[in-house]
Amino acid sequence: MIPEAEIKKKIKETAEKLNTDYSGKNPVLMGVLKGSFIFLADLTRAMGIEHEIDLIGASSYEGTSSTGEIGFTKEPDLVIRNRHIILVEDIVDTGRTIVALKKYMQSLQAQSVKICTLIDKHERRETRMNVDYSCFTLEKGFIVGYGLDYNERFRYLPEIHDLKL
Repeated sequence: MIPEAEIKKKIKETAEKLNTDYSGKNPVLMGVLKGSFIFLADLTRAMGIEHEIDLIGASSYEGTSSTGEIGFTKEPDLVIRNRHIILVEDIVDTGRTIVALKKYMQSLQAQSVKICTLIDKHERRETRMNVDYSCFTLEKGFIVGYGLDYNERFRYLPEIHDLKL
């Protein structure tokens, strides 16, 4: 569906935008576990400005469906107060998880919180929200690869595939 070379190109373009927008601000790239880890690694290597990395764990999926309940599985290690936070997500689908994470970062008194995602998918969007940086926008499909999984499978694929069940 999306070849590896195209993914790398879009990540470089997104990193260049982040470099411009966050120059001199030392933002925190807050990777959302587990799916963002490959995107986060490539994004951080493509950025040319000083930044820090942290991880937060949140999940709302079981199989191909969102459970509707957001579970936090890992708290940030860095102090968030007065920091510029960039939430790095593999996919924004229903929007519930990323909205909950953004509210959580705001409750920790972050100076700013922006959303950066590999895939902005609108098929099941349930919340009105703004994705600040996205590499790809998709209308529908259940996708795997490049960190995205189906019950912990297929994360290792270097490109994005539409999983047909």
